[in-house]
Amino acid sequence: MGQTLVEKILSEKMQRQVKAGETIVVDVDFAALHDGSGPLLVRLMKERGYDGDPVFDASRVLFANEFGPVPTREIANEHALCRSYAAEKGCHWQEGGTGHVHAHVYETHLKCGSVCIVGDSHTTIHGAFGCFATGCGSTDMVAVTRFGKTWVKVPETFRINVTGKLQEGVYSKDIMLKLASIIKSDQAIYKSLEFRGDTISSLSMDGRLTITSMGVDVGAKCAIMETDNHTLQFLQQMGRPHDYREIRGDEDAHYERVIDIDATKLEALVSMPHYMENVELAKNCSQQKVNMVFIGSCTNGRVEDMHIAAEILKGKKVAPGVRLLVIPNSTYVYKECMRDGTLLALAEAGAIIEAPNCGPCMGVHQGIPGDGEVVLATQNRNFKGRMGNPSASIYLSSPATAAATALTGYITDPCEVMG
Repeated sequence: MGQTLVEKILSEKMQRQVKAGETIVVDVDFAALHDGSGPLLVRLMKERGYDGDPVFDASRVLFANEFGPVPTREIANEHALCRSYAAEKGCHWQEGGTGHVHAHVYETHLKCGSVCIVGDSHTTIHGAFGCFATGCGSTDMVAVTRFGKTWVKVPETFRINVTGKLQEGVYSKDIMLKLASIIKSDQAIYKSLEFRGDTISSLSMDGRLTITSMGVDVGAKCAIMETDNHTLQFLQQMGRPHDYREIRGDEDAHYERVIDIDATKLEALVSMPHYMENVELAKNCSQQKVNMVFIGSCTNGRVEDMHIAAEILKGKKVAPGVRLLVIPNSTYVYKECMRDGTLLALAEAGAIIEAPNCGPCMGVHQGIPGDGEVVLATQNRNFKGRMGNPSASIYLSSPATAAATALTGYITDPCEVMG
């Protein structure tokens, strides 16, 4: 019997064959924390008497203040706490306003096939590099940061086969929203989602990262893909071709469930308030007026996402009464989109461009909606209060649908404005 991708990776780390359902203690290859989990970790290290001890390997630990630039005194003090601790221990450090913790991890540090633990739920994103990557709370991060180990119950795997060519106006976000409509938010709890099929193989790394970032939003422990030439090209672009290696699954592995998605039949989708699984065709929501559109977050704030939005908005204007907020995922994305004119095209269309950060997705910085307002966002979650105001309503979509909506002021299938 063959092995699933997650079984293969964890077996390699344990130097013996492991199988789903087994509980193991595994060595961690890379760990990271942000300004939500970092301060809690620092205080817990002191409580446990580890504040005077080194971290397990400073070259493999990152602290990143992703909620900046700093909006409040309280957050400024939390940033200062992490900044000081990272400097004292010799860990990698990224200042607020330079991007998401996950972007820093996969742009600069991540190696294919590694075990990556971050103090953030969307750590599933790194599975796009053939990694076992999952988030954990600050209490578990104490063991990770001090000793470089974590416990894992090897998850059962759902195999998600996505086949066929995507239609115009349909993107990787629509694939994930379609999956959410199938398995809801409770059927994949603590499962590994293994994405296979020619549609996945054809996607760029930007597209793949959108899918794996949302694995946790359907309850999964991790979301994972095979590596290939797209992976290698991305790492070459980041100046790290040596961090690539081929990761392949076995066709005869045991899968708890197999789900087939025909990409040729997909249309632009939106997730309606207040649950991600509440999915509807964008064209069926055309009467829904919006007040704000947000393009960004760890799910859809990469170069490809910015290009898709700019292609739709270039030479046009955002609808009167609509605020369009655009936040690149990282400094790398910001600079690339500045060089090629993407940010200029978006700004001329009426977008407000912010420095790379989480923005309104976490409700901790500029862009929080007002009472009763409706937002269409490219982020990953739309439950009440997610963007900092529980009385606002959030719809989720791809960058194309978001850009089209910004033009009309109503939720719009991008096919209606493309071409």
